[in-house]
Amino acid sequence: MNAKGLVCFGELMIRLQAQGYEKLVQSNLFEVKYTGAEANVGVSCANYGLPSYVVSQVPDHDIGQACINYLRKYGLDTSFIKRGGDRLGILYTETGYSQRASKVIYDRAKSSFTELELGFSEWEAILQGKSWFHFCGTAPAQGERVRKTLLCGLQVAKANGLTVSVDYNYRSKLWSRKEARETMESLMQFVDIGIGNEEDCEAMFGIKAQGSDFSKGLVNTASYEEVAQTMVECFGLKYQAITLRESISASQNGWSAIISDGHTSFASQKYDVLIVDRIGGGDSFSGALIWCMSENKDLQFAIDFAVAASCLKQTLPGDFNLVSKDDVLALMQGNATGRVQR
Repeated sequence: MNAKGLVCFGELMIRLQAQGYEKLVQSNLFEVKYTGAEANVGVSCANYGLPSYVVSQVPDHDIGQACINYLRKYGLDTSFIKRGGDRLGILYTETGYSQRASKVIYDRAKSSFTELELGFSEWEAILQGKSWFHFCGTAPAQGERVRKTLLCGLQVAKANGLTVSVDYNYRSKLWSRKEARETMESLMQFVDIGIGNEEDCEAMFGIKAQGSDFSKGLVNTASYEEVAQTMVECFGLKYQAITLRESISASQNGWSAIISDGHTSFASQKYDVLIVDRIGGGDSFSGALIWCMSENKDLQFAIDFAVAASCLKQTLPGDFNLVSKDDVLALMQGNATGRVQR
């Protein structure tokens, strides 16, 4: 595919994280970070050398500028971030431990991003010379104006031969299953590569992994392969990737994935991860997968690299995947001891 540049479309937010393992109700101080599912993907790709751009909108004040500065620091091109609206969406988070789950509270209503409007000529200028377009399901969940802007971008992307990928990212706090399904099914005609987990496929498309229960962390690998093949067949995808998370506790997860072209499925190695920060784990998987495909890696390497990269990301605080290619390759080759590298 040899992507010359990745364009990510989505909302940018400020993340306010309770200290350590404190709950939001008890924390007197918040750690400030800036995030967004698509921006997380872009940072991951930029980290591996793929030029990456984010298309979004932030308020024209100091908080908006702080967000832009934060993204620039990690190699993301912010040239296509517009200024407008009054507020940046907020993500409040607390980190779970053992049997206590992590928690996320959204404050995104009427954010700057929900007012973003881009027409065909603007999208033509943005996508010129690029070859990959990525978005997440959390973007169209932000309302009709965003959906129209996204649809316009997708139409231009396909007309210009870009590869289009989507991470379904179903969030029940943002929209209902009915609204999500109606919206996402209308957008899938533009998609080449689908990324998600079993909950996403069931909630958004009614395709259920038999013998699996995501709420209990029960995984049936064969049924995931069937889901991936069904997604490819239903929506004419080139590939469908599905992540498999076995929740032993909030602090320990089994982590693996499969990818299918509709005929053959490739499964990754499974890692038992002691988690520092889950948020951004799926985005790091998407970013690593996109980088592999832009480099024309074979599917087995791509799924192995993406899972290893996202495994390592979940051992870092924050949303971004900042682990090097060498670190990922070392894990893939069996160096999982955690010994000091000298």
